[in-house]
Amino acid sequence: MKRYFLILILTVLFLPKIILASSLSLSPSAGTFSVGSTFNVAVLLDTKGKSVNAMQIFLSYPADKLQIVSPSTGKSIVGVWASPPKFDNSKGTMSLEGGVPGGIVVSSGVITNITFRVKSTGEGIVRFKDDSEIYLDDGLATKDLSQASNAVYQFRLPPPAGPTVVSETHSDQSIWYQSKNVILRFANEAGEVGGFSYILNNDPVSEPDNISEGTLKSVAYNDLDDGKLFFHIKALRDGLWGGTTHFAINIDATPPSPFPVDILPSSRTASTSPVAQFATTDQLSGVDYYEIKIEPLSTDAINVLGSGASLYVEATSPYVIPKLVKGSYDVTVRVFDKAQNVREIKKHLTITNLIFGFMGDNGVRIRGIVTLPWILAFGIGILLLLVLLYGAYRVWRWRQRIILAHGGKKLPEDIARELSELQKYREKYGASTLVVLFILLSFLSFNSVKAQTTEIAPPLIDTVSENISNKEIFYIGGKTNIPEQEVVLYFQNLISGETLSYNVLSDKDGNWFYRHNKFLPAGEFLLWTQSKKGETMSPPSPQERITVEKTAIQFGANRLSYEVIYLFVIILLGLALIGLIIFIIYHYHHGRKKYLEFQNEIRNAEESIKRGFAILHRDIQAELAVIGKMKLSKELVGEEKQKEEQLMRDLDDVQKRIGDEIWQIKKETW
Repeated sequence: MKRYFLILILTVLFLPKIILASSLSLSPSAGTFSVGSTFNVAVLLDTKGKSVNAMQIFLSYPADKLQIVSPSTGKSIVGVWASPPKFDNSKGTMSLEGGVPGGIVVSSGVITNITFRVKSTGEGIVRFKDDSEIYLDDGLATKDLSQASNAVYQFRLPPPAGPTVVSETHSDQSIWYQSKNVILRFANEAGEVGGFSYILNNDPVSEPDNISEGTLKSVAYNDLDDGKLFFHIKALRDGLWGGTTHFAINIDATPPSPFPVDILPSSRTASTSPVAQFATTDQLSGVDYYEIKIEPLSTDAINVLGSGASLYVEATSPYVIPKLVKGSYDVTVRVFDKAQNVREIKKHLTITNLIFGFMGDNGVRIRGIVTLPWILAFGIGILLLLVLLYGAYRVWRWRQRIILAHGGKKLPEDIARELSELQKYREKYGASTLVVLFILLSFLSFNSVKAQTTEIAPPLIDTVSENISNKEIFYIGGKTNIPEQEVVLYFQNLISGETLSYNVLSDKDGNWFYRHNKFLPAGEFLLWTQSKKGETMSPPSPQERITVEKTAIQFGANRLSYEVIYLFVIILLGLALIGLIIFIIYHYHHGRKKYLEFQNEIRNAEESIKRGFAILHRDIQAELAVIGKMKLSKELVGEEKQKEEQLMRDLDDVQKRIGDEIWQIKKETW
């Protein structure tokens, strides 16, 4: 028990020293100072009980409100400065780099004292930059800075030393006003004066000259410029000019900067709760707050949200828009600065079906991040279409060459050459090899593929406008198994029982598409199709059931143009691409099948030729045997000797052909 208690005490005593790291701070950390005055700020270091030996400190301050008079290095824990403290009053920056030989442990060590002069009214923050650092005295230059506390100061005009000044138009010196017309009234509390001298400029602590402007106790300025202005006045009494009063006038008649309103995931989306993002700046008074309003434009949205005008609500970015119904909306965001100037930005929002979510004003959106322009998207589609068309043409030509070669019994050149030579030999040595040729030709003749009669198949329906309204145009499309085939469409109204039919022709790729030329009446409909060739009709296709609602969704002009034009082109292009891919696969499959079949026939032809040469070899040997018997009874002369020599040459040639396996013919691709 005592052992655990001792461990607990040691942990409490030494853990803070292990965990805590050095910190930097400014003193004073806050305060209010008059324009024109100076004040000192000390940069302090707390090493948290550890020894440090080097530091790099970078400060920033508002250059329009403060300027450094001088940094002091007289009273400092830094023993060696890597370079004298540097500052830039135009940028509002200062840097300190130094070291402490042997290290130092302090809790409130002064690194330097900085003297600032106040240039203008307002609020100023003196802050440590992120790249500031303190290094431990451990020989490893270990970084040890964990916290840097900034300071915030308020800057005011000096207290009135002359006449009292008030304004009925710009009464509060700390508030920004829209009005560019200023009325000032003033009076001397010490009694009657002989005159006033005053001036209006952008210097916070100017002194007016000693020339009287008269005894009138008010002055008006019209159409002043935006910004901080200062009115300076003093009074003449008993021949002496008194102290000066400084009065601040803040004018901001310019609204905040224009800004974009971004709708996420997109301004045209299937999400019913999109997010609005917005942000802007105001150079003078600064942004105060934002308001947002969602105004319905489509009939359905108005029915849900009401016909009255929508209200603005205060909002911050990002703003999650309350759940909306499908339709069109105007999202209006307005921003107010501290002078109550307002900037209003309007963004059109369309809540649409998921299928149309990828279509934007400028093109096709990819994952809601990248927008592919319509011209580029269509260009890519057409390029892909042309590539597939070329591929389809090559595959079709390849299959046609296979069919032509197979149907015409056209053997490869090397096989045909061997066959021709075999026929020449048989003309010399007899007709036994003709039996093999007859078998070969019979095989090629009777093994041809018989043409099959293709039954007319019903058209395939792969696209149909389901669940449309009675203010939307109906369309349907699909494929036929035969190009340029007539398709008959049937519409049956389940309420009235009326059935209508329409004819359409498929294109060269078998794609067909039909768009109704008028609105369908509300109700339930059954759809089916048939292919027609002359007077022959295919079986009916499976039936499709659609519902035509009485109320149509109003998409607006833009959306209508996307659906009727862009979507129409995309569907046709997509169907064309799909049709070409199917065309290529179909012809490649059947062409490959025919190619393998023809190769098998060629192999059979090779075997037949091989057998023909074997028989020829046997016949030549038989004739040589006859001549050999003749040589036993008499010596060969003249033609007999020449025939023997020719037989020997032919026998040698045939043996070489058999030995070299000439029937291993390389496969050719047509």
